[in-house]
Amino acid sequence: AFMLEAVAANGQALEFAHQRLQKDRQLVLAAVRQSGTALRFTSDKLKRDKEVVLQAVRQDGLALEYAAEQLQMNREVALEAAFQNISALKFCPAVVMADPPFVL
Repeated sequence: AFMLEAVAANGQALEFAHQRLQKDRQLVLAAVRQSGTALRFTSDKLKRDKEVVLQAVRQDGLALEYAAEQLQMNREVALEAAFQNISALKFCPAVVMADPPFVL
């Protein structure tokens, strides 16, 4: 309960959570809703979890940097990230950038 309150107030607190807690989906969701880039402190498994990553990039598009490559290549995730912060495009693979919604 304490850690959940901590990450809800400051998502970056996830960095200091026990490794087991950094793998807890509910805790990570609370963290990335508050600070998208807290995604960097979670497990590879959760970096591949589309819902977790979408929550992260909706809060901070730059969180796309920490998403699993397969989700960086996901059109929906990439668009959400770019919509939140156009600078997130630098973390999109070229194949995604060639997709019609990204071509200006």
